Amino acid sequence: MNIRYFLAALTAAVFISCSPKEKIETLFNGENLDGWKVVLKAAEGETFEGETFYAQDGVLRVSGKPFGYIRTEKKYTDYTLHLEWRWAGEEGVDGGVFNRLQDGDKVWPLGVQLQMTPKDMGVLMGGIKIEGLEGPFYKKDRIVEESPEKPVGEWNEMEFLCKGGEIKVWLNGILVNEAVCDATSGYIALQSEGGAMDFRNIYLSNRTLQTER
Repeated sequence: MNIRYFLAALTAAVFISCSPKEKIETLFNGENLDGWKVVLKAAEGETFEGETFYAQDGVLRVSGKPFGYIRTEKKYTDYTLHLEWRWAGEEGVDGGVFNRLQDGDKVWPLGVQLQMTPKDMGVLMGGIKIEGLEGPFYKKDRIVEESPEKPVGEWNEMEFLCKGGEIKVWLNGILVNEAVCDATSGYIALQSEGGAMDFRNIYLSNRTLQTER
């Protein structure tokens, strides 16, 4: 064997064996809402426990009523968030995924929301400052002309890359938006905003996955 090819192969093998393994953290176990906190806009005396957000057949179901969200109990810094979702009713409805959600639970929280309505699919919005935009409410239009969501009832795949203040969002393999915000850590949340949605396969993946308790 040519000594140069041998040394090159040996170097590649050493690099692969020394490369850090990817870390996976499952956020939704498919059976219950362990690790999540529900925040709802309910009138005095009303209770919606187990009705707005609940686990069924490996799916995290969202009824859409009342308004609110379900968030992780832990904060996260740098990560890639993977999830699958679908509109579960007869039409596309309001919904959203929050990253960099801050302390102080309230129905309209401080964070960066990825809007999931058909007309605004892929828009980033919220009270967290987004670079290059005027506040106090920040809204960044998607960077593709049309959003590649699938029809009502079909599953979509979405990934969020959150690194420092940078946020990038892929929908069904297409980069639909990217922004830089002034928050570098926070909770992850799924919104209830009037209509039925389903989520599954929710997990974090990153070689430098970090958490804050």
